[in-house]
Amino acid sequence: MISIIDDDESVRVATESLVRSLGLAARTFASAEDFLKSSLVEETACVITDVQMPGMSGVELQSVLRARGADTPLIFITAFPEERVRRQADAGGAIGFLAKPFDGSAMIECIDRALTARGAAPRP
Repeated sequence: MISIIDDDESVRVATESLVRSLGLAARTFASAEDFLKSSLVEETACVITDVQMPGMSGVELQSVLRARGADTPLIFITAFPEERVRRQADAGGAIGFLAKPFDGSAMIECIDRALTARGAAPRP
């Protein structure tokens, strides 16, 4: 299961479509808080999250997951690719940090790396 978190519905829909086109299950969330309240946190093999969202940011989500002991790979997407934020995400073990609009092939490469790092079965 790939969990996609972004406050922009069009980004959620497009990213979900890309993930499903790879033959992978996907679930979308409008906020990091909604994801954390869901029953899918433990089932998630990879999180694709926006960096800047109302409420909890993607980097804050990463910190919460790490504090809980979760090693779930995260791929960050952002309309504002700041080097400081990239370093912070990388320090937490980010698999990717992509600027919006991102290239589909770059996202696919990140997803493949995340699933390999997680020890999940390769995508079909």
